[in-house]
Amino acid sequence: MRTDATGRVLHDPKGGTFWFDAGAVCLDFAHTGGEGPYAVFETLHEPADLAGWLAQPPLVAVLTVPATTRELTAARTLRQAVWDTAHARAAGRPLPTGAVDVINRAAAGPPLAPELAADGTTAAWAPPVRAGQALSTLAREMIGLLSGPLSERIRVCAGDNCPLVFVDLSRPGARRWCAMERCGNRHKLRALRARRATGP
Repeated sequence: MRTDATGRVLHDPKGGTFWFDAGAVCLDFAHTGGEGPYAVFETLHEPADLAGWLAQPPLVAVLTVPATTRELTAARTLRQAVWDTAHARAAGRPLPTGAVDVINRAAAGPPLAPELAADGTTAAWAPPVRAGQALSTLAREMIGLLSGPLSERIRVCAGDNCPLVFVDLSRPGARRWCAMERCGNRHKLRALRARRATGP
């Protein structure tokens, strides 16, 4: 897994797309859909959708065994657990016990195993590559994130009603927005309008 190449294009149901880098692959995964009001953002509708997401960079886990409906359900469950624990940590709340249990169960399974190519300069995932292994790898990354030095850098976007969560990897620790082109620009525009409205 290349943790230095995170980020995905997100699609707004109201139209438009934007690049969002959550700073960790497991957090990118947490933004593939959701429950309740976030169901409109769902992208993992069937097992093939899960396989397609896992095959994209930076994970590049091209499944050699087709994903199953059961694995899709497990993926959605893990996704919600990652979302819930990330938001809890960002808010300074205790982590939900149920979500922690889900992450730990997923991490307990065998993860993806890297395999060095014969030329000794490239690597891939050793076959067979299964969805469950990829989920274990994502869960392990989340455990490392929550228990490591970046735990205090988990943030929720400061934009109005924007729930996107990310790891602030900026050197000064000053990142506020999911994306400058989205919530950052909206904030700047509102601030400009407010200054003009109260100006002489």
